[in-house]
Amino acid sequence: MRIRTALASSAAVIALALAGAAHAQQPRSFEPDVRTHLGAGLHDAEQAAWNLELEHAIAPPPGFFDPDALFSPRRFMEETRAAEEADEDDEEAPAGPRFTPLALANTDLAFAGGRVFVGNYNGFNVYDANGEGEPELVLSVVCPGGQGDVSVHGDLLFMSVEQNRGRLDCGTSGAEGDVNEERFRGVRIFDISDFSAPRQIAAVQTCRGSHTHTLLPHPADPDILYIYNSGTSFVRESDELDICTDGQPDENPETALYSIDVIKVPLSAPEEAAIINRPRIFADRESGDIAGLWRGGRFGVATQRTAQTNHCHDITVYPELGIAAGACSGNGILLDISDPENPARISDMFDPDMAYWHSATFNNTGDVVVFTDEWGGGVAARCQADDPTSWGANLIAAIEDGELKGRSFFKLPTVQGATENCVAHNGSLIPVPGRDLMVQSWYQGGVTIMDFTDPDNAFEIAYFDRGPVDEDHLIVGGPWSTYWYNGRIYSSEITRGLDVLRLLPSEHLSPSEIAAAERVREDQVNPQTQTRIVWEDHPDVARAYLDQLARSEALDNGLAGQVRAQVDRWEQGRANTRTLSRLARQLADYAAEAEGRDASRLSELSDLLSRVR
Repeated sequence: MRIRTALASSAAVIALALAGAAHAQQPRSFEPDVRTHLGAGLHDAEQAAWNLELEHAIAPPPGFFDPDALFSPRRFMEETRAAEEADEDDEEAPAGPRFTPLALANTDLAFAGGRVFVGNYNGFNVYDANGEGEPELVLSVVCPGGQGDVSVHGDLLFMSVEQNRGRLDCGTSGAEGDVNEERFRGVRIFDISDFSAPRQIAAVQTCRGSHTHTLLPHPADPDILYIYNSGTSFVRESDELDICTDGQPDENPETALYSIDVIKVPLSAPEEAAIINRPRIFADRESGDIAGLWRGGRFGVATQRTAQTNHCHDITVYPELGIAAGACSGNGILLDISDPENPARISDMFDPDMAYWHSATFNNTGDVVVFTDEWGGGVAARCQADDPTSWGANLIAAIEDGELKGRSFFKLPTVQGATENCVAHNGSLIPVPGRDLMVQSWYQGGVTIMDFTDPDNAFEIAYFDRGPVDEDHLIVGGPWSTYWYNGRIYSSEITRGLDVLRLLPSEHLSPSEIAAAERVREDQVNPQTQTRIVWEDHPDVARAYLDQLARSEALDNGLAGQVRAQVDRWEQGRANTRTLSRLARQLADYAAEAEGRDASRLSELSDLLSRVR
């Protein structure tokens, strides 16, 4: 893959344009593979897997699937156009579809207490994954409004609602008219302490609804939780919510555009949750112009049509480091969140290959961020043979002295068909010590695992894919979100339900590396709230480092053999602490001479052995 690495900061964009910087599309360099020609089918599509195994495929529960709800963008546009033409000609409009686009689509995931929470445009479902077999459905809540992204904190569940059809009472009848006092667009809060009787206890209205949201615990007060809300839709009428006005800032300085919402939730009284700030995180630092970042459009003749930066799609926080990464339509940004009520932008970047900055994932050390580009909005076939390798891809950026620096692109390294919506989407880290691995959804491109330990040379190490939903027409489907949780990979399939996958050993991933990852247990995981992964002192972790050092030939075979022998003794309960301490010192000497990731692996292994008692 040919990678273009001259990625620009926002401040440099105008200067580069004036200088006439040419920016050519990157040609495709991927070849078709087994994933390219898989047979189609809603429930019986062909499958392909490499270094991953599908353990369970759980169909949507009643109320969350209807074949008439399958979304064809082309058919929807044709029906919309026919209705408009009939209206213009004063003719009776043809009967419209029973469902709005994506009305029953599965969306984002959250995890708590061994349960998997699956968001949906029509509400949410909860599965108990504590057992050895297939996760069991324990709760379904119908509450339409889209897109239904969920997160969990203790006994509270939070859900994003963006569409005009959302109602305060979770009703299914919609909310007609430009202004409707029953309409709800914002963040719902449910009390789920009793799974037999979940209750909506708060509904925080926002100007642009809630496309996604991010939970941020207060750094010192355990009773306070913040929500960073990202609204991407149109601004509602001020007659419906009086804090809301539309327009560009040169005409309306109070516009609801160019901001995010900060919602404060007192956990002892969550029903009092409310917006406390709408910070202007895109403002120009010198002029104060709130529209201070990318204005949208094309950077050059051969570049993407890029989005205007007037909102964030996703904000991922890393509370332990006091930073957040915002994927904000036309820019990627880095925020200081040490004062959670007043997030402040400390760096931003622009790249003309990024049509729409969609989501962000830090590596565990917090010095690399993977930004995704949702070129085509997630409903288009953007992994075809002629699509550029840097469009609709991951942009991998380093954080150097507080500044975002673009390093490379990674795109699904195969060719998909014209009936498969495909573009980079949501994923999370796999907790293998010593490496940066990310499992990720690509819609009908399937699930892939990317190794970005070297941010300049990311590569694929595993995948799982199905054929298209329909052979002849693009029906939107595929994995929406794919995340690691307590030893398994969970994937919300838009039309087909919930998939559970497991890692298989391969040349790219040893049994010890998998075992070390599977030992990491977390009670609660909200993917946009990243927490530092910590590995316990265990022989599997030591062997994982040894396998990596062997793979890179960074350790003398004789010393490696001695360490392995002593790790085996440790596992058998016969640890020789004196010998382990001596080996730890030798590894530390190697680390002092090594470079890059091998240096940190040697150092971590040395520290681990020195702690064995």
